Amino acid sequence: MLGLADGSGSWEVTMAADVGLKNTGLRGVTVADSKISDIDGAKGILIYRGYRIEDLAEHSSFEETLYLLLNGSLPDQGGLLSLGKQMREARNLPDFIPESLKRWPRSAATMDVLQAAVPLLAMADPELGIETRAANERKAVRVVTRMAAVVSAWHRLSHGFELLPPDPELSHAGNFLWQFTGKRPSPAMARDLEVSMILQAEHTLNASTFACREVASTRAHMYAGLAAGVGALSGSLHGGANAQVMKMLLELERAGVGEEDVAAWVKGKLDRKETIMGMGHAVYKTFDPRSKILRQITQRLATETGQEQRFRLLARIEEECHKEFERRGKPTVKSNVDYYSGLLDFMMGIPIDAMTAMFAISIAAGWCSHIIEEKFAEARQEPALYRPSSEYTGRYCSPDGCEYLAVAAR
Repeated sequence: MLGLADGSGSWEVTMAADVGLKNTGLRGVTVADSKISDIDGAKGILIYRGYRIEDLAEHSSFEETLYLLLNGSLPDQGGLLSLGKQMREARNLPDFIPESLKRWPRSAATMDVLQAAVPLLAMADPELGIETRAANERKAVRVVTRMAAVVSAWHRLSHGFELLPPDPELSHAGNFLWQFTGKRPSPAMARDLEVSMILQAEHTLNASTFACREVASTRAHMYAGLAAGVGALSGSLHGGANAQVMKMLLELERAGVGEEDVAAWVKGKLDRKETIMGMGHAVYKTFDPRSKILRQITQRLATETGQEQRFRLLARIEEECHKEFERRGKPTVKSNVDYYSGLLDFMMGIPIDAMTAMFAISIAAGWCSHIIEEKFAEARQEPALYRPSSEYTGRYCSPDGCEYLAVAAR
């Protein structure tokens, strides 16, 4: 069984229909109209607001992509400068947030810390109670910036390092690496992280984005929706596949599994119906366009950092998965966005326990865009409260219900 990612994470190959169940977790059910992104799984195409992800990865910045997702169009020079100014101003966390983080258990998972910190960010937002579209767009810029600041601050505090001031000369991605690792990244490495963040900034209605929109439909504020999104992403069936791929790679190294052993290892995993994380996708039926780009970046950075052996091992596993499925007469399953992003993060100095949070601070751009779209949908005057139905499969003692008996008579 392969780990089929839905945005990030794994999804079991067995569909509900295969085991005779009626309900399929809303798969294939349209719950909202959206102008934000679209996926053509048959052709391996992902677009943000009409733009191919390949073009954005080659030409755009994370700041420009954030503007595109929030506003529906690419910014002109003035709009981009204004957004950059807003993000630089938001990089400094309010003092009470780092002070609070210092009191939290150092063993806390980064995703739990991030989810708990989002409400603190809400308390610090001067426009929290203002529900205009413009105010929500400004809130989105602040929270996307500050979620990254929380992750870097927690990493440093939990490892006994001093917090570092933001560098106004660096991009959003470059500044994150500086505040996280304590090293100013090369322009090339900062760009590599930026591209990775662009590729993970949005992915239609995956589980975490749906959670954000469902909360937004209640008229809760943006931060409440984002806290739900972080919580959904922390689940093992959605987030964390990049970390699992990196764990797999390190375990193979410790076991002495080399490139020459990969074919037998892959065959054994598939024979035992075990998961190979990062391979396959629940939506893409051909290839994940994000993975193709990340593979190129990861290969180049591996050469620069002397970690070519790790990249070759990953590439060999992917190749053998293709071959093994062909031998078994099954459709070829290709790598998804998580397969190479774990090693890419690792080479940049981002440890395994922070990798899911890296996905969160990227896709927060998409989450905010969906929350705003849900709040201000053009087709209606107000949010349509999400209220799906369920089919009761519990007990009935009689058509009128069960008779309640006192405890002594039971």
